[in-house]
Amino acid sequence: MRKISADFVYPINQSPLKNGVVVVDDSGTIQAVDAADKHDPTSVEKHKGILIPGFVNTHCHLELSHMKGKVPTGTGLLPFVKSVVTFRDFPMDQILDAIDKADQEMYDNGIVAVGDISNKGDTAVRKGKSKIRYYTFVEMFDFMQDQMAEAIFEQYKPVFEAQSTAGNNHKVYVPHAPYSVSPSLFARIRELNPSDVTVSIHNQETPDEEALFKTKGGGFPALFGGFGMSYDEFKPSGKSSIYYAMENMNPENRNLFVHNTLTTSQNIEDAQAWGKAVYWATCPNANLYIENRLPNYQHFLDAGARLTIGTDSLTSNWQLSILEEMKTIKRYQSYVSLNELLTWATLNGAEALGYEKDLGSLEVGKTPGLNLLDLDPEIGLTATTKVKRLI
Repeated sequence: MRKISADFVYPINQSPLKNGVVVVDDSGTIQAVDAADKHDPTSVEKHKGILIPGFVNTHCHLELSHMKGKVPTGTGLLPFVKSVVTFRDFPMDQILDAIDKADQEMYDNGIVAVGDISNKGDTAVRKGKSKIRYYTFVEMFDFMQDQMAEAIFEQYKPVFEAQSTAGNNHKVYVPHAPYSVSPSLFARIRELNPSDVTVSIHNQETPDEEALFKTKGGGFPALFGGFGMSYDEFKPSGKSSIYYAMENMNPENRNLFVHNTLTTSQNIEDAQAWGKAVYWATCPNANLYIENRLPNYQHFLDAGARLTIGTDSLTSNWQLSILEEMKTIKRYQSYVSLNELLTWATLNGAEALGYEKDLGSLEVGKTPGLNLLDLDPEIGLTATTKVKRLI
């Protein structure tokens, strides 16, 4: 049994406690979250800073970890995609070593759960023995070619079957993005998934995506034409891509829209009216790495949207750290409060992945991990703020 205290305890589900004490048993289960005067000071570990639950990373591509530093920054999404395709042929020992190191990096950075995109089975072994729990999104795309949908499903079935469900891990089929998934493949995904799962989709992360659906403009037809796929039959709707996604996804799922750099207030309002449980994952460092842009977080705050935080991959980021993502948000849109950022990074992420019974807040009976941030709440996050994993 450990009794751990800091200047403030942020349970997330309730107001911060000054000099609070978190009582945790040997399995990491929280037994109490108390005021300091309920405990003998000599029995308590005292730290400077704030105590928070473990972080939840709702969007990652662990299998791309071997590509760190290989792709130039600031090119835009379409050149980025071309680079990713170019650099994916690496020796398997390098790929697996990079996966192991990235998983350990996330653990050391206080991350307790990850929503991870998988196009291959490369990460399955690591996930089966990791100290982190994984919600694996087996991601499919058919370049909007309806006739390919069934063949694509058969191609990805072994990837799905290879993924670990050890411990608290989960796996589910998901669409890649509106611009890359046909109505037939969307329908196949809906058939495969029960309603009580999380389905992620990349959303509104480049002007080319919006141009495709509004006017059939932008660079996607030429990009996929280079892969031998024709967009001749594609009919633009005149509306943003998110509406095509909503037409083809199941509103009864937990639906996680990822990136959202071009998402408007109206888009958010419409999506939240459409879906039973809509969440929004932001990956600010990846957005800056690829497109030099960020979402307008005020739109989401005004709508009462449930934001979460992801890291994306080491192909599009310098590190896998939720704390660094929080710092970036605070640096560029400083009106977002510390309380909001902590909620996005913990409880909202846990709810988005269906892990809120165990993770996301410091509550009796949960096993959410425990992180120490060396900050003063009156000052907030700074460039030098660090995280230390205590549990």
